[in-house]
Amino acid sequence: MSRFFEVEEVIAKRAQVGTFEQLVLLALLRLRQDAYGLRVRDEIAIHADRRPSLGAVYTTLDRLESKGLVSSREGEKTAVRGGRAKRYFQIEAPGIMALKCTRDATSKMTKGLESILEAR
Repeated sequence: MSRFFEVEEVIAKRAQVGTFEQLVLLALLRLRQDAYGLRVRDEIAIHADRRPSLGAVYTTLDRLESKGLVSSREGEKTAVRGGRAKRYFQIEAPGIMALKCTRDATSKMTKGLESILEAR
């Protein structure tokens, strides 16, 4: 195996994310510029039929940011929020790569199991 493929394999393994991290990253993609904690939670509730706590969402966003998969910025302070600002998040290129790697791994694992997984 060449050194290039070894490096690619290490990157792909690191890039994969867990199920809830996937949901958060996908919510960021859906929300685009309007992605902040409460909206991310609502997006997951609507599209994934899950009801995560806001704390779980922010913990995951912080973890994804520490991995370099997302970035954040502070919005304007508003009187409605008691002078506090919203923290907006956006997915970065490594986050998109992580989604692709995870999707590809899941696809490979489910190949040939469609009849079992689609049975109701």
